[in-house]
Amino acid sequence: MWKFSKYHAIGNVYFVINPAQLDGPLAAEAIKTLCDIHFGIGSDGLLLGPFSSTAADFRLEIYNPDASVAEKSGNGLRIFCRYLWDQGLVQENTPFTVETLGGVVQAVVQAGGRQVTVQMGQVSFSSQDIPVIGAAREVLREPVHILDRDFEFSGVTIGNPHCVVLVDDPSEALARKYGPFFETHPNFPTRTNVQFVRVLDRGQIYLEIWERGAGYTLASGSSSCAAVAVAHRLGLVDHELVANMPGGRLQIQIDDTYHLTMTGPVTHVCDGEVAAECVA
Repeated sequence: MWKFSKYHAIGNVYFVINPAQLDGPLAAEAIKTLCDIHFGIGSDGLLLGPFSSTAADFRLEIYNPDASVAEKSGNGLRIFCRYLWDQGLVQENTPFTVETLGGVVQAVVQAGGRQVTVQMGQVSFSSQDIPVIGAAREVLREPVHILDRDFEFSGVTIGNPHCVVLVDDPSEALARKYGPFFETHPNFPTRTNVQFVRVLDRGQIYLEIWERGAGYTLASGSSSCAAVAVAHRLGLVDHELVANMPGGRLQIQIDDTYHLTMTGPVTHVCDGEVAAECVA
């Protein structure tokens, strides 16, 4: 049996497994089963860590419910940082670093574990970095036709790919209808996360999210950062603002070099053990 800890960050649910208790890599089918609400624990993803790292204090592996690898997750990182604090591996109000496939971030746990700040890194709008097909360029407000509707999208990466779509009517229905077709559109050779965004004022945005490999999601830290970065690049918002989502809100700061810092809550749901027959 494997021990796990389950958390949510404004409705985005992950569980953490320490690799020290495993006798080998987790099979893809085991990850899918564990994330399934009917056959496993039920989660928006799996966090596997901590691993040792030569680049940071800790290393984290992030898996989507379809067992694909996520380079970075803002909510997942905050949850993992809270897990490290719960395990006594980090101290409150003391910065530490975490390595992901999307780069190394610095984090600090605050408020008795209930709040975590993560320096998410610098975004890029470059088609080669995201990636988006076509000539090298900044991917901003490009036209695309999906199903029965014309959109404009902007591409950005903060270690993982994002497609930001400014709309007047972001909703769950809109995300569920068009999100899968954006995610798998030929423009994005590695697929993409999708945000349908409305700018409320210079200090607030609202977004609905379709996550690559996970589907409709109540909240996402990296998606919030991507949406803020695009809105700021287009001159629509200031340096400090609130990203509102169905699951809750995050405080986002963006500087003149497009480095982003995210602050938000984390809630510990439960600890438990996975029975061997569940993933047999």
